[in-house]
Amino acid sequence: MTDGPVAQLRLVLETEDLDAALAFYRDVLGLRELEAYDGDGGARVVILEVPTATIELSNSAQIAYIDAVEVGRPVAHPYAPTVRVAFEVPDAAAATARLAAGGAEVVADPVETPWRSLNARLEAPGGMQITVFEELGPA
Repeated sequence: MTDGPVAQLRLVLETEDLDAALAFYRDVLGLRELEAYDGDGGARVVILEVPTATIELSNSAQIAYIDAVEVGRPVAHPYAPTVRVAFEVPDAAAATARLAAGGAEVVADPVETPWRSLNARLEAPGGMQITVFEELGPA
């Protein structure tokens, strides 16, 4: 718990294939399942835990810059404003291979960024674009 006014951040990802998304985020990416609920009319939710989270606010010029660095070209964003989830991992290359084997589509292989991280872009089952990044240390 925190002493501040906000105790938790939940990023809600809507997907038409909850089982595929759950298998990817929980079983392949390795997020821990905290809770799961079923409701009327086939409603289902599974809450997964990430040990720490931040909110990164970026303007459209920064998003275009990140796309250019990570992918090498503009990326179509089907939703406005765009949402991309980034996960810090100890080994970006190994994580990219593991996630691709687990059903993600590699949009761009790991690339070293100007801010000294190794970033890869993938599209997870369910259509969410994600970044896995490995911090490389100070410039």
